Amino acid sequence: MAEDAYYTRTAAGWVKYMSAHFPCVLLTGARQVGKSTLLEEVLPAGMNYVTLDDYTLAAEARRDPIGFLREHEAPLFIDEVQYAPELFRAIKMRVDAAKRNGMYWMTGSQHFQLMEGVSESLAGRVGIIDLYSMSQRECQGLGETAPLFSPDTLKEYAAGATACDIRELYRRIWRGGYPVLHKDTALEPRVLFESYVRTYLERDVNQLTQVENRAAFIKLMRSAAARTGQQLVYSDLARDAEVSPNTAKAWISILETTGIISLLYPYSTNSIKRLTKTPKLYFMDTGLCSWLAGWHDPVALMNGPFAGAILETFVYGQLMRSFCHNGIRPQLYFFRDAKGTAEVDFLLIQNGGIYPMEVKRSSSPTAADLKHATKIPPGMLELRPGIVFCTAERMYSLEAGARAFPISLL
Repeated sequence: MAEDAYYTRTAAGWVKYMSAHFPCVLLTGARQVGKSTLLEEVLPAGMNYVTLDDYTLAAEARRDPIGFLREHEAPLFIDEVQYAPELFRAIKMRVDAAKRNGMYWMTGSQHFQLMEGVSESLAGRVGIIDLYSMSQRECQGLGETAPLFSPDTLKEYAAGATACDIRELYRRIWRGGYPVLHKDTALEPRVLFESYVRTYLERDVNQLTQVENRAAFIKLMRSAAARTGQQLVYSDLARDAEVSPNTAKAWISILETTGIISLLYPYSTNSIKRLTKTPKLYFMDTGLCSWLAGWHDPVALMNGPFAGAILETFVYGQLMRSFCHNGIRPQLYFFRDAKGTAEVDFLLIQNGGIYPMEVKRSSSPTAADLKHATKIPPGMLELRPGIVFCTAERMYSLEAGARAFPISLL
């Protein structure tokens, strides 16, 4: 596509839906995933626009939020609203007085701080959508029709997508989903990611906390990237970055807050125990992850020791995109028994059942790849037939109702 081309995002339809049913819409996600572009493409006629990336405007909004909203009348699109959280209370006053939907559209890059402000001021008044870098289908121009992933309707889900071979799959994984890399195909990923990390440190990280040792922070990012798909061990990250475990924990929290990584928690029939157990860490863009981990060529990535971990990371990211870009937070977990001898990559709780899912770098998986699913304690839920995500180019049935599903169709 040309550099000025627009890739339709699956979340665009949900922005319109939320705007029709809520006074406010908040689109949140990491830097450069396409939040502003998405809203600009579906902006209603007559909606005003202001960006708080402008330091002067952000200062005005913080100093006099009521006056700022009086000067910039609704309907209003406020870009990068996290730079003036004082606006939330003023927006609440406005929407409570007007009592109409679609008044304020907002984007923001720092999830935790935004949610804190929203929960205090705009609870029940805002529709929230999480946006990640482009999904595999969005990169292929299929974003408008990308359905919600469901193990019960895999054939319908796969309709319209085209499977690819393993070399093309790893090329997609290596390049990642940041929109600029797909609009400008001549742009080398390493050039973007070097600039991205620098900007990320200067803007997003510094607003959350002062990181005096930037070199150590980048070391921790690289260490975390090399451990994507693994359980989170702060002491290992701290050792690699030469910082204390407490510092490593704080920095991981920043990476999660700003949408760079996601933590996946283990399944337990006890929801309190679930949150106290060690999560697995996943990077949300495999292109950035591959670059940070030192893989600068898709063929080397495909043939190297990192191939399995990055494949699992890619599947996790695509599942999250399918749900979140369709306006839903999935109930997604992993399973590991108490002895650590049985593990299942992902468990999806949906429609009253638990669906075990494994990721295999194989073009011919078998039902044996799901053997550990029998150890899962279902609790009040029904254990359903599993899915093996694989590098095959077609979907097919396995024993006991399980299915093999091509990763390139996600």
